[in-house]
Amino acid sequence: MKYKKLWTDMHSNIHHNQMEELSLWYEQIKKQMDFWPIAYYPFYMRPTKKGLAVEDRLEDEVIAADWEKVRAFTKKANEEGFPMFMGFEWQGAGLDGDHNVFFLKNDGEQKHPLRYQQLVEAYQGQDVIGIPHHLAYQPGSRGKNWDTHDEKFSPFAEIYSSHGSSENDDGPLAMNRHVHMGPRTGETTYEQGLKRGYKIGVMAAGDNHSVPGVFEHGSMCVLAEERTKEAIWDAWIHRRVYGVSQSRIQVDELVNGVPMGGEVSAPDGKAEMEISVKGTAAVDRIEILRDNILEEMIVHSGTWEREKLQGVIRFKFRLELGWGPDIRVYKDQWIKHWNGSLKVDGRLLDIEKCWNNYGQEIVKTSESGCDFSVTTYQSTATGKWMGPSNVTTEGFIFEVEADADSVMSLTIDGQEYPLLVREVLETSKVFALWDEVKKLTRETWGEITHYRDDPWWHNAYKFRVGKACPEASYQITAKRTIHMKEDGNLRLRIWQKNGDVAWTSPVFVSVGR
Repeated sequence: MKYKKLWTDMHSNIHHNQMEELSLWYEQIKKQMDFWPIAYYPFYMRPTKKGLAVEDRLEDEVIAADWEKVRAFTKKANEEGFPMFMGFEWQGAGLDGDHNVFFLKNDGEQKHPLRYQQLVEAYQGQDVIGIPHHLAYQPGSRGKNWDTHDEKFSPFAEIYSSHGSSENDDGPLAMNRHVHMGPRTGETTYEQGLKRGYKIGVMAAGDNHSVPGVFEHGSMCVLAEERTKEAIWDAWIHRRVYGVSQSRIQVDELVNGVPMGGEVSAPDGKAEMEISVKGTAAVDRIEILRDNILEEMIVHSGTWEREKLQGVIRFKFRLELGWGPDIRVYKDQWIKHWNGSLKVDGRLLDIEKCWNNYGQEIVKTSESGCDFSVTTYQSTATGKWMGPSNVTTEGFIFEVEADADSVMSLTIDGQEYPLLVREVLETSKVFALWDEVKKLTRETWGEITHYRDDPWWHNAYKFRVGKACPEASYQITAKRTIHMKEDGNLRLRIWQKNGDVAWTSPVFVSVGR
């Protein structure tokens, strides 16, 4: 079976005071994603008599009114042919961990019991799932309670989000954004769930509360037969899902012919793995994990770098735009609109949108290039309750087919920047909008002199052309035989050299039957 790879942000929380923005959120998602499971957030910060703000659930009538708006909107989106799912966040007493609850049909009702087992019972026999997130916080204080887990109701878990990684407690990507929730602990991690014998898949999603589909906060991929709600739901309940920390690393994994999330028998103990990865940049390594322990590492770094690139080649590179004036110095420089285009002497094969906020458009595309419009924002976010992270760049990952000695033309705000393909394959480059920052400095502070360029460079809008990666660096296929003596699970963790990660749902292997 050849599955479609469908992408989404499965954790975008819209609040009561944002309901008027629902159409805006929807349009943003449609630009970037293949479907959308919205997660209404029925909580607010309630002040106590003495003024301390505590998070509490909104009054029932407020939630009910908002829920009907979500229902009507979801029905309309479905009628238009867009696969949208109704959902809400459940927290209960905080003793079992936070879960997002989603419905296949549009007739679902919110339930808010205090315990997870009661939530499962409330939806018994219905097409409803509850996906746990930010697992690795303190048990009893909003971390995942594996003692009460139900793998049918919660077939997969959020292994990564804007909070960080809940995979384990000794790896990178720490959970340090929401400092008030404390550091992560090993007692509640995803690996603990597997260790206890649960068949549970993984995905990544933003936990976004201001803009849905934030590139830097992770997203999920679903392996579905078709782009319909029913096919996506089938993929969910069979755990055919995986997650990425940022860019859309494409992964296919089979164990004895069974895709990720599945269950397979290996009577002779042989698990034949077929792996295919198409990265967005150079892949450093593929880690094969058996029961959370590294079984084998396929190291890709060092296997392609000495290859001489001649003639027509395929490659990828990332364009980032943003940075800009320190808003403590230039208080009105919150936003910038960019207009640009890329022209190639060959073929533009693919464009991945690396978008973190509103205001981004691909205006026109052709085989030889594209025109785009980008809006970047400054941020003073401190990581406090529900605040966005300090997102400052927007951009694209381009896949190009062209001669290694050809020249690409990048135009930004009317100025052309020739990019020699061979030079871009050697190194990244950063360009500053010097004329703009010098004009801003004169208008704000008058004519100044300094023995170095700090006053201008530190406040200049910039764009970065990342080092290009040839196809041999990001395209990998491999076959491995894993000899298993007992039942277990096999999954992949894929690292790119730029730090992006992909995690696949395990395949659960039964030995001897």
